[in-house]
Amino acid sequence: MEEEIRAEFESSGFSIGGAGPGDSAQILSTLLTYCINYKMSPADLVSNWEVYYLNRQLNGLKIESAYLDGFMSHLQNEVKDRLIKEETSFHIYSSNDVDMLLSSSHTDEEGFLGTPGTKQEKPHGESSNSELTPLTTDRPSSSRVAKTNGDHITPFSQRVNKFTQQYVLNADNVASVPDKPETESTEDEIIRRIPPSKRCNLQVQRSQPEPGCRFMYDRTEDRFNYLEDRIRRSGSLFSASGLCGEPADATLASEESMFAVGMVICDGEGRLNEKSILLQGSVQHSRGQRVRLDLKDLDQFSLFPGQVVGIQGHNPSGHCFVVSKLIDSIPNTVDAQVPCSKKQAIDSEGHQSSDTLPRVLSSVIAAGPYTTTDNLLFEPLQELLSYACRKQPQLLILMGPFIDSDHPDIKKGTVDQGFQDIFRFEILRKLQDFIQYLGHSVRVILIPSVRDAHHDFVFPQPAFDLNLPEDTTHQITCLANPSLFSSNEVHFGCCTIDILKQLSAEEISRKPPGGKPRDRIGTLVTHILKQQSYYPLYPPAAGVPLDFSLASGALEISLAPDVLLLPSDLAPFVKVLFLDGCSEEPKHFICVNPGRLAKGIGGGTFVELNYNEDTDKTSASIIRI
Repeated sequence: MEEEIRAEFESSGFSIGGAGPGDSAQILSTLLTYCINYKMSPADLVSNWEVYYLNRQLNGLKIESAYLDGFMSHLQNEVKDRLIKEETSFHIYSSNDVDMLLSSSHTDEEGFLGTPGTKQEKPHGESSNSELTPLTTDRPSSSRVAKTNGDHITPFSQRVNKFTQQYVLNADNVASVPDKPETESTEDEIIRRIPPSKRCNLQVQRSQPEPGCRFMYDRTEDRFNYLEDRIRRSGSLFSASGLCGEPADATLASEESMFAVGMVICDGEGRLNEKSILLQGSVQHSRGQRVRLDLKDLDQFSLFPGQVVGIQGHNPSGHCFVVSKLIDSIPNTVDAQVPCSKKQAIDSEGHQSSDTLPRVLSSVIAAGPYTTTDNLLFEPLQELLSYACRKQPQLLILMGPFIDSDHPDIKKGTVDQGFQDIFRFEILRKLQDFIQYLGHSVRVILIPSVRDAHHDFVFPQPAFDLNLPEDTTHQITCLANPSLFSSNEVHFGCCTIDILKQLSAEEISRKPPGGKPRDRIGTLVTHILKQQSYYPLYPPAAGVPLDFSLASGALEISLAPDVLLLPSDLAPFVKVLFLDGCSEEPKHFICVNPGRLAKGIGGGTFVELNYNEDTDKTSASIIRI
């Protein structure tokens, strides 16, 4: 079982630390004891560790023996709270319980949250409001319906700690976010709905490539042109900034200090290390030749293959460039703004709806998979939509995978429906019911993943091409992966490739002696914006279908977003970071990894984000489904 615990932690991005193999074995033995004493599975243990990790704001992803005593106290408190809840021996009945008992015969057929045990459909002419009524009353949730149905009693339906907050960003601001008024449980509750929130505007700045694009036809020439354009464009930006001078040829022997621009690559096929760092220059400045870098004079650095950097130093022998200064942030252009036509569209839309508050937005953000590995019932998605119906956010952002190609039933080919049919019936139909219930006030954004079995396996990835009814096309928007969009003047950048996990596996760093422990995840996130690319890693990680003929422009980050969405298998987080680089004023932004909505046979996490003018007034919560 110790190996199961180790594998479960590693799948979530953590590692078992220690000075030696004996320490690692001792930590594993202690964790096994926790599993036995508190009657937990390895997955439950990891979930509790993620909560403890986020609440304590620990640094690094290595589990050390110094953390175990505090973790045990956390587990004891969790068990005590659970026992207190279970000891409640009485229940105060209300009118909602009477309504539930009187209408129990219709609950299984009409409950929107019901676990789909059958394929029954309502007549087309019947209103969907009756289906969604359980979301605003105290009728049974999907877990209770699943138990009463008797057809499916799933581990997910029997989970505990539903909708509990694992982490809160700017907790002092949570109270300032106005709560939606609750409706009273009376006979006219269907007519007297919760007052809807104000509709947000939406503007797409970049969503490339277009649906139906031609892919899998990239050539070696496309690969060369893409890399050369990145180096050449970065050199031009360094020159235009006036801070570094004109780039020179780093391969020429010279005792004089010079400035050069190039791409970090590895000397060989292994992992990058301090002895194997090469700099590849552009054809324009160094004919594309490479030179070895000596970083012994640097107190700190953080490098990965494919990173474009500026270096200051000298090359006494012509074979090794001794670096005295390294700049890993590409300067922004002076006119790096939203494209003119798009910006005018945003301004005009803002004038048309003068009652819309600028830079104030409520949103719920989630990333797939949306169903557990033991079935294709999509119970986590149903619970998420139930939560969204209660909170009524202006924007619901759903990122793939929706039909996960790694799901056991899909990998085995045991499903009796086509992938498009599953997506249409299990995803789109639920979303259509959701927006019909909430009305005009809500918008839904769908962003695909390369793990989607029903969509194009290419990166950059075009948006879903959906034939939606006319009454829902203005509320459901499909964007490419990656994409840049804005809502209520809040700019979002999104990429569903797990770039953080891939950068974490390739990055090497050095920190100054005696310096503070660095936020490694924060450093990896800022690398993406400093490189002005959603995927700065080269060569791409195994399994990433990067098409260089489509990458130019589609992967470029011309405008630093206010909110950067990077779903990852690493531990979920919400961080306020700043981008200094070569700019005069640091740019503060929020990076969100909502985690996976479903993890194995259990539930995962999602994020509720309430943006309010700037990062200081913004609140966000990581919530367990």
